[in-house]
Amino acid sequence: MRQAPATIFLVDDDESVLRGLGRLLRAAGHATKPFASPSEFLAQLSGDTPGCAVLDLRMPGLNGLELQQAMESKGCHLPVIFISGHGDVPASVRAMKAGAVDFLLKPFDEQQLLGAISQALLKDAAARAGRAETAELHARHAVLTSREREVCVLVAQGLTNKEVAQRLGTTEKTIKVHRARVIEKLDVDSVAELVRFVDRLGLR
Repeated sequence: MRQAPATIFLVDDDESVLRGLGRLLRAAGHATKPFASPSEFLAQLSGDTPGCAVLDLRMPGLNGLELQQAMESKGCHLPVIFISGHGDVPASVRAMKAGAVDFLLKPFDEQQLLGAISQALLKDAAARAGRAETAELHARHAVLTSREREVCVLVAQGLTNKEVAQRLGTTEKTIKVHRARVIEKLDVDSVAELVRFVDRLGLR
C-alpha cells in the first residue's frame, strides 16, 4: 500500500508565526497543516499521517510539552520539534528527554528549522518502517499453534530437539515435525534467524 505524503503539522497561537512557517515550508516543498491551538490539533489528530509536528512551547491551555504528552497518550508517534521565544533551559531539557528532535529559539535560522524537519521526517519514516515490520512478524507468529509457539521459544533458547521433547513431555520425532512447521510458517531460514525473530517480538 502506497504511503501518504508527509505533512508538517504546525501548532502555534501566533497567526503570523503560522503564516511565516507555512510559507517557508511550502517553498521548500513540504505540505503543511496549521493549527492555532493544541485543542484544534488534537481534535483532528491521526497517527496514520506520516510527517512531524512543529509545536510552540508556550500556548494557552496546553503548553507544548503537555501537547507532546497528549499526542503520545493518543498513540501518535509523530516526531516533535519545539519552537520558543523564551530561553527556557529546563523546558528544553525536558523536551529533548521526551524525544523531541530539536528545540529552536525564535527567531531561528531557516536552514536550522529545515534541517530539523528533514531529520524528523527521516526519524518518522524509520519508525513507521519498524512498526510495519513488527506488525508483519506478529502476523506470522499468530498462525502458529500453541504447541508450535512453545517449540519456537525453546528452540530459540538453544535447546536441542531432544531437550525440547523432554521439556514438553513428548517425543523427539514430534518436536522435529513442530520445528519444521515453525520454520516454514515464520518464513525463517535458520535457527539464528529464528532467534532474531523471537528477540524482536520479546517472546523470551
